[in-house]
Amino acid sequence: MAKKLLIVDDSPTELKLIMDVFSGPEYTLVTAGDGEEGVAKAGAEKPDLIILDVVMPKMNGFQACRTIKSAPETQSIPVILLTSKNQKSDEFWGKKQGADVYLTKPFDPAELLKAVTGLLA
Repeated sequence: MAKKLLIVDDSPTELKLIMDVFSGPEYTLVTAGDGEEGVAKAGAEKPDLIILDVVMPKMNGFQACRTIKSAPETQSIPVILLTSKNQKSDEFWGKKQGADVYLTKPFDPAELLKAVTGLLA
């Protein structure tokens, strides 16, 4: 059965790059263009995993992750923060918000796939 991934990124280019990694039949992809939409779709779609950008309008990825991880209906969904914020303090803060994995852009497709596969296993 296909795993449902929610990919949240405000950049159409980044969204396409991420989606290309999961283009096979084993994944069903749902997308959102900002943190607010991502939180709403997390609740409505109940994805198996969420890939979340940090720097976005309306609600940033840290806020979205915290909201998803604090809601009973979505708290068990694994979250990967995939962001251009590459400081150790950013990673620390991301993990404090509930992120299961913190990866930085530009990302290695194999590393992202490995993280997703590991969290879904």
